[in-house]
Amino acid sequence: MANKQFDVIVIGGGPGGYIAAIRAAQLGFNTACIDDWKNKQGGPAPGGTCTNVGCIPSKALLQSSEHFEHAGKHFGEHGIGLSNLSMDVAKMLGRKDTVVKQNNDGILYLFKKNKVSFFHGRGSFAKALEQGYEIQVSGASQETLVGKHVIVATGSNARALPGVPFDEELVLSNDGALRIPTVPKKLVLIGSGVIGLEMGSVWRRLGSEVTVLEALPTFLGAVDEQIAKEAKKAFDKQGLKIELGVTVGEVKPEGKGLSVAYTDAKGGAQKLQCDRMIVSIGRVPNTNGLDAEAVGLKLNDRGAIEVDDECRTNLPNVWAVGDVVRGPMLAHKAEEEGVAVAERIAGQHGHVNFNTVPWVIYTSPEIAWVGRTEQQLKADGVQYKAGTFPFMANGRARALGDTTGMVKFLADAKTDEILGVHIVGPMASELISEAVVAMEFKASSEDIARICHAHPSLSEATKEAALAVDKRTLNF
Repeated sequence: MANKQFDVIVIGGGPGGYIAAIRAAQLGFNTACIDDWKNKQGGPAPGGTCTNVGCIPSKALLQSSEHFEHAGKHFGEHGIGLSNLSMDVAKMLGRKDTVVKQNNDGILYLFKKNKVSFFHGRGSFAKALEQGYEIQVSGASQETLVGKHVIVATGSNARALPGVPFDEELVLSNDGALRIPTVPKKLVLIGSGVIGLEMGSVWRRLGSEVTVLEALPTFLGAVDEQIAKEAKKAFDKQGLKIELGVTVGEVKPEGKGLSVAYTDAKGGAQKLQCDRMIVSIGRVPNTNGLDAEAVGLKLNDRGAIEVDDECRTNLPNVWAVGDVVRGPMLAHKAEEEGVAVAERIAGQHGHVNFNTVPWVIYTSPEIAWVGRTEQQLKADGVQYKAGTFPFMANGRARALGDTTGMVKFLADAKTDEILGVHIVGPMASELISEAVVAMEFKASSEDIARICHAHPSLSEATKEAALAVDKRTLNF
């Protein structure tokens, strides 16, 4: 088959890749996107880890399990009586699969709408040419493409526990954790990674006894300490068992499940039996099968593609974005980099501000933050003021029946510029956006304190926390 010539070829159709392809096409480039993710029928399933085995399906299961928990534990408070409450796990997983498929199909529709050529298969470098790069597509059909610019967006894979490979039956990555067919009686999470905590929450609500074994001495070390403590208090109350400072030893099959040996924080030898184990100890960049060496694309010692601040690799006109490069492994960070790179190729000045990338953990309560934590400000020697406001003093939270947590503002002691906002509580994932906008515009805490917020709304807690920086809350 004749070579197919493109201005831009994107390898990977996850959040970084598909968004980069759409933005490049919008800017007038003849664009191709290659992605090899398959659905159960073997058809294309673009959207990467996020859509297929990450953000999207986990949120679907979190929603289902939250409904179940509300029905079982909280409907009575509203005067709603239920008997014979049951959970059809197969139906719950079926709904999750439908949500995933809607997202896959949505991306394929967007490719058509924006005239992006989609190739279903694995993309790899073949050789460098005078006018660009030859890219092989190996899949249902073999293709040879030529691209002037190449954007690598191949994402990341779950990190396995050394000596304990994933079998996705008993030892689960995020993939297997999303399709456990029945509620496990006992579930062990290795590591308090985001996806592990989210999946732990799902199965705990449905009746699993969940134990988290975390190697670090602190819980959620990246989160503001005060917020992490508040979250842990809530998880403890829910019955999520969290053990810190542990060293995991031998994991071996026992009966129909597993036996996990570990040393606790005090150095004592412990053993746990479980039906299944979810390993959530981080992710590693995915460059498998990319044939980076065929063109001399430089990887670092972590296996990530080396890039500069603008996502340029060591090769001319080869770019890389998302989980396969430095920076936080977050879908929205990948999207922003994808847009920025497409705009740089067009001679524009795409920009990604890592200081205002929001982070969210979709547990219950949700945890969300942007900017620096109190620990980081102390370590950096920054003079700051802090203000907090609890959801228990918020009218809308009381009406919702969810008053766990707080909003916390950190502002520069001299200029009052907002340096960080940290939330644990209801809808934290939505509330954090106001803080991101404020920080992008270099707002002060007083700016937020003086803006009219709708009453009653959860967002009033944000306003009150900003007022608290100046020690003048009105409702607490």
